[in-house]
Amino acid sequence: MTSNPGEPRPQGPEGIEKYGYAQQLRRSLGFRDLLVYGLVFMVPIAPMGIFGSVFEASGGMVALAYAVGMVAMMFTALSYAQMSRAFPMAGSVYSYAGRGIAAPVGFLSGWMMLLDYVLIPSLLYLTSGVAMNSLVPGVPVRAWVVFFVVLNTAANYRGIEMTARLNKIMLLFEAVVLAVFLVVAVCALAQGKGHGFSWSPVYDGHTFSWSLVFGAVSVAALSFLGFDGISMMAEESRESARALGRAMIGALLLAGSLFIVQTFVASLLVPDPGHLISGGDPDGTAFYDAARVAAGGWLADLTALATALAWGFANSLVAQAATSRLLYAMARDRQLPAFLATIHPARRVPVNATLLVAGVSLVIGLWAASRDDGITLLSTLVNFGALTAFLVLHVAVVWHYVVRGRSRRYFSHLIAPAAGFAILAYVVVNAQVAAQRLGFVWLGVGVVLLLGLLLTGRKPGLGALASQDPAPESERA
Repeated sequence: MTSNPGEPRPQGPEGIEKYGYAQQLRRSLGFRDLLVYGLVFMVPIAPMGIFGSVFEASGGMVALAYAVGMVAMMFTALSYAQMSRAFPMAGSVYSYAGRGIAAPVGFLSGWMMLLDYVLIPSLLYLTSGVAMNSLVPGVPVRAWVVFFVVLNTAANYRGIEMTARLNKIMLLFEAVVLAVFLVVAVCALAQGKGHGFSWSPVYDGHTFSWSLVFGAVSVAALSFLGFDGISMMAEESRESARALGRAMIGALLLAGSLFIVQTFVASLLVPDPGHLISGGDPDGTAFYDAARVAAGGWLADLTALATALAWGFANSLVAQAATSRLLYAMARDRQLPAFLATIHPARRVPVNATLLVAGVSLVIGLWAASRDDGITLLSTLVNFGALTAFLVLHVAVVWHYVVRGRSRRYFSHLIAPAAGFAILAYVVVNAQVAAQRLGFVWLGVGVVLLLGLLLTGRKPGLGALASQDPAPESERA
């Protein structure tokens, strides 16, 4: 296969041909597109959908949980920035670990990421279906799941440019809704509604413990997942590899700040904080209940509708795109069936991977909709898969730059990834036991598959691995 000579592509080390690949995807995304993509994937109003779960897990210190989560993810974003410069290609941690450490490690990292990426569209469809069902009870949750799957698949099939345009529209809508909520809620607090101003969403001496906070971070992490999806667009970006890192860090800072502000304000309006901590939020309406305290039913309905559209359309749209790129990258390296590497000749998208993601999301979404714990089960598995992949990412930075490349940039290539690894490891240790068990079962299946590949003489490989170089001289200074 050869790349299209009419397609613009980066020159020198940023081209993917040096790694044994042809440029097949269309390079049409600029820095702003990448930043918007990351923000939409993260969903600026994401806490509205899981606010009650994080509030319960954190003992009411939901703003602190999001602040700690942002710090942890910032170290991860720095590691992504370093590895995207070294290997500017689709595949994210799968490509970074496979090339930065070894191909078998990349396979297992990609396998763990599949737990995150394949399940997250189903989770988004289910959550949005539940929200829409609360607004339109006559339409069942399953019908909404089918509707959103078909809508997003059609949009992604049209090409990455269509996805980018829709991203900007949805981001503007979310920003308007969030601004309305914050203005109305702050005015309501000033009028004496809620519990008045307090620092309890940041620190509550009656319930505080680090294990409690980090356990809550393992739930809140779901809101942050998405900045890493920017790395999946590496082969569709017309910018330099550095732009990928800047977009990831920028999206994380903007979204994280919005998470902290909106959860802080909402916490002060929760009708019964003690009951929410002890009884949880089985219906997922805690944020909407806080909005109702601020301004009545219209604000509660507006935030519920915004959550449904943001999760079911905007977020799942980019999630499906990112997942299809991961499948495409692994199939291109013959670690998944070859048909998943098929590119549409006109639209330049991984068409078979996109359709497979849609089918899997539909099946899992409909199955989870029949369970009372469907959202909880999917969210814990998504978080576990993502966080374990991030752990490997930090190791890949140290191994590629310091061990192999003898880099002397100790903060970027040793201290920052080590700090990120330590924080995330503590989060994983304090995660829910059910997530740990199911996550390790998934990892075990991946190990069995890897052993099968090795025993049959199909050792995982990543394109032209022989051309893999250590960190360039400019990175060692």
